[in-house]
Amino acid sequence: MESNFKFIGPISQLLTLEELPLKGSIPGKAIEPVLDAGMLIEGEKIHKIAPFDALQKEALAVGAITTMLTEPFVCLPGLIDAHTHICFAGTRANDYALRTEGRSYQEIAAAGGGIWDTVTQTRATTREELANLTEQRAERHLKEGVTTIEVKSGYGLSVEEELKMLRAIRQADVRVKADLISTCLAAHTLPKDFAGSRQEYLQQTEEMLLPILTNEHLCHRVDAFVEKEAFSAEEIRPYFLHAQQKGFSLTVHADQFSTGGSALAVEVGAVSADHLEASTHKEIQLLAASDTVAVALPGASVGLGGAFAPARKLLDEGACLAIASDWNPGSAPMGDLLTLASILGAYEKLSDAEVFAGITYRAAMALGLYDRGRLIPGLLADFVLFPVSDYKEILYQQGKLKPVSVWKRGSSIT
Repeated sequence: MESNFKFIGPISQLLTLEELPLKGSIPGKAIEPVLDAGMLIEGEKIHKIAPFDALQKEALAVGAITTMLTEPFVCLPGLIDAHTHICFAGTRANDYALRTEGRSYQEIAAAGGGIWDTVTQTRATTREELANLTEQRAERHLKEGVTTIEVKSGYGLSVEEELKMLRAIRQADVRVKADLISTCLAAHTLPKDFAGSRQEYLQQTEEMLLPILTNEHLCHRVDAFVEKEAFSAEEIRPYFLHAQQKGFSLTVHADQFSTGGSALAVEVGAVSADHLEASTHKEIQLLAASDTVAVALPGASVGLGGAFAPARKLLDEGACLAIASDWNPGSAPMGDLLTLASILGAYEKLSDAEVFAGITYRAAMALGLYDRGRLIPGLLADFVLFPVSDYKEILYQQGKLKPVSVWKRGSSIT
């Protein structure tokens, strides 16, 4: 009978991140790597981490299947992308070309581009095709070390089409080794082909869509774009409260172009407020004093050529800061989490510890997940190996250095 234990090492530097705080700023020197480490895995979870030589006898005693490393490696927890839109069809290359010519996001949307362009292309695609596209993007993310991926709907904008998207996400989740965490973003914007008001659209979503999501176990998270061209805080508040009463957790597209979304997120106890490029000192203080995770999305800043979320100020005020890619066809087409986090770190003067926390355990908090994001006994054995001997090389190379080995739930997948 094959052993349920696996043993891997020696690892030059293993960053457990156990010593880092849940909120606030983190000096780089707070990282305390385990040197020449070994990791003993039982099933899908970490059993023990210790210096390799000290742990080897225990591994032999339980008959662990051993993976011997003969080259230098740095080990990090599997990366977590807490905000993506990778379930979509088509392209918005024309939008990007117009933006680089100086047209604004709002101008492009008014001229027929923007979210509605992707809605049209996604609606014209079958569920099977959408599942395949989502799977392909998730597989690319996984190869780059992202072992947990949040995926939103929001390009359907009708009961039938939102269900198609969320069913496609579930279909893709079955096929890939990464964990896909689905989120309902039916409140992305008012669909152009809906004859009623914003309130009537949200009411229809409450009455006709959310119950099916619960019955089919399609997702347990609800999101909304709180912005002038989408929905106001006043319009979304009753929708959020209804969803919350039905057992959904909440997250908010907040403060991207104007403020109001993050205050609503804190008021309703949303698990996260994402974007925050327009957040002022008032919003920063609100988020820092709350349990709502602030999620910076540098992909949108790069894609739109705009300001970054005030990550440094958020951390210094005591907020929990996560960093996500916002991978989507319009404003954030790159979708490279490590590269984008490295760029944000350079511009916002974030320590290595703050960046690593933002794409691991703090990102897990933004998804309400507490079984991953650090390398400690009892948590999932999700981890990545980089072919270097010093962890500082990872962000120094600004995303160009990729992991050469990815482990998910205790099994090597690349």
